[in-house]
Amino acid sequence: MTSVEPQTKKRSYAMAITLGMLVLVVLLTCVPYLVSIALAEGPAQANAADASPIFGVTIPAGYKQWELIAPAEEAPPLDELRAVVGNQTAIDAYQAGKLPFPDGTILVKRAWKRKQSPEFASATVPGVATTVQVMVKDSKKYAATGGWGFGRFIDGKPVDAAQHRTCWGCHEARAKSHDYVFTRLAP
Repeated sequence: MTSVEPQTKKRSYAMAITLGMLVLVVLLTCVPYLVSIALAEGPAQANAADASPIFGVTIPAGYKQWELIAPAEEAPPLDELRAVVGNQTAIDAYQAGKLPFPDGTILVKRAWKRKQSPEFASATVPGVATTVQVMVKDSKKYAATGGWGFGRFIDGKPVDAAQHRTCWGCHEARAKSHDYVFTRLAP
C-alpha cells in the first residue's frame, strides 16, 4: 500500500460522512414538510350525488372557517339569518374592490331560521340551519351564466335541478352591475 492510498481512503470516508450528513439534514428538513402535505385536508372527494345538478358545484371543504364577508337578514316568509363567507381569493378581491371577481372565487351563504335568544329577549340568534348556497367563479366552465356556477344544499345534499335553474335568472336580473353577486363587503 502506498502512502497515497490511505489519504485517498480518508478522503473517501470524509466524503461519505459529509454526504451522509447532508442527506440527514435534507431528510430532517423536508420530511416534516412532506408529511404535513400528505396529511393536509385536500379538496373533498365529492361524488356526483354531492354535486349540484346543472353546475356540478359541491360544498367546499373547510368553508366554516372562511372569513366573513357580510351578514344578512331575510324577512318573512323565509325569516332567516344569513352569513356570506369567502375563500381567500374572494376576500382579496373584495378588499381590493376588484370586479369582475377572479376565477377561483368561492362564496358560501350559510342560512339559519331566526329565533329569539332565550337569554336576551331583544336578541335574535341562529336557529335550525336551512341551506348552504355556493357560488364558484370559473369564467370558462360557466361562461353561459356570467362565469358563475351555483349550488344550493339542504342537509348537505343538493336541491333539485328545477331550483338550480332559478339561480342564474335572479342573479342576472338583479346583480349584473356587481358581477352577478348580491353581497357587498361589510364595513
